[in-house]
Amino acid sequence: MISNDFFERIESHFQNKLPFVSYRKPNQGKVSARLQKDSSLHFTADFTEDGFVFSPFDDITKTVLIPSALSEIISTSYVVQESVEAPKSLPGASREAEHFHINVVNKGVEAILNSDLKKVVLSRQETVKLEEDNPFQIFKRLLNTYKSAFVYCWYHPKVGLWLGATPETLIKIEGQRFSIMALAGTQEYTGSLDVVWQNKEKQEQQFVTDFIVDNLKPSVEAFKVSEVETVKAGNLVHLKTMIMAQLKANTPLKQVIEALHPTPAVCGLPKQMAKQFILENENYNREFYTGFLGELNCETIIAPRSSKRNIENRAYAVKRKSTQLYVNLRCMQLKNEAAIIYVGGGVTESSNAVSEWAETVSKSVVIKSVL
Repeated sequence: MISNDFFERIESHFQNKLPFVSYRKPNQGKVSARLQKDSSLHFTADFTEDGFVFSPFDDITKTVLIPSALSEIISTSYVVQESVEAPKSLPGASREAEHFHINVVNKGVEAILNSDLKKVVLSRQETVKLEEDNPFQIFKRLLNTYKSAFVYCWYHPKVGLWLGATPETLIKIEGQRFSIMALAGTQEYTGSLDVVWQNKEKQEQQFVTDFIVDNLKPSVEAFKVSEVETVKAGNLVHLKTMIMAQLKANTPLKQVIEALHPTPAVCGLPKQMAKQFILENENYNREFYTGFLGELNCETIIAPRSSKRNIENRAYAVKRKSTQLYVNLRCMQLKNEAAIIYVGGGVTESSNAVSEWAETVSKSVVIKSVL
């Protein structure tokens, strides 16, 4: 489909108050959309369905499903265009918000020092008045700015309108092959990936990796854990580890998701203790921020590697169910002519509250740049 026709279709769907999601996977040139044909609100029962899911932070039973069977699926090739220059002056958070966040981080450090809590991820929201309220212009800027991220625009009239460009994969499954990303630690990008990481960031990264390996042991076999590397996401860099494995036969996907979500990268350790601290102290509802979203059990074609001598291999391409879920980071909710931006960071015993505040400010600049 021609790009202009594609965006006109999804904009028309939005004007008619019908659910849809449009998205581009990392480093790809294709943008897809799933246009639900009615306005019903569907939820996944056990993650055996086929469609696109959008799940909140604190309750996967409320995972919203755009079912493939009830949707039209369209796509277009999309050439990244020159980004529109961001406004020179972006509104900042209030002093009151700064004081609150610094206090809650200090409270988190105190809890870590005086309990079994090892890490807690503390976040905040920030509201920015929009000069324009066309979500598709913002979506295009996200596509142009974040080539290596999962970029999306999601809407349901009974839930809301969300956009984002997340650098973090929760889980990818093709057949029985499984991979997951452990992403933690944050620094501003200064032109090089050759950066020095402090013990605090290294410890955060190890917490996430160990949690994933320990919690997946009952469900998978043949683990392979990559070396830690530094990766760029927008104007930030993070530590990343890839974990690959083979799912055991007849392992329910719901079991895997429940074991992983929310990971220490967005919640903390131990998981339930950290989650309880977040719900009691952040003083706002994260909703879908730090939840997950993506394709669930969608059919994909896996073609074997071919060469000029072995071109007939293409005839042996196989169809498999593929699930690709991403953690909902670097996101915003558009509401009442404003963008509600969500940012956070991991807190450990060595955290400095003022530095943690500065990290959330850096992350807010990433997402504000497209408004």
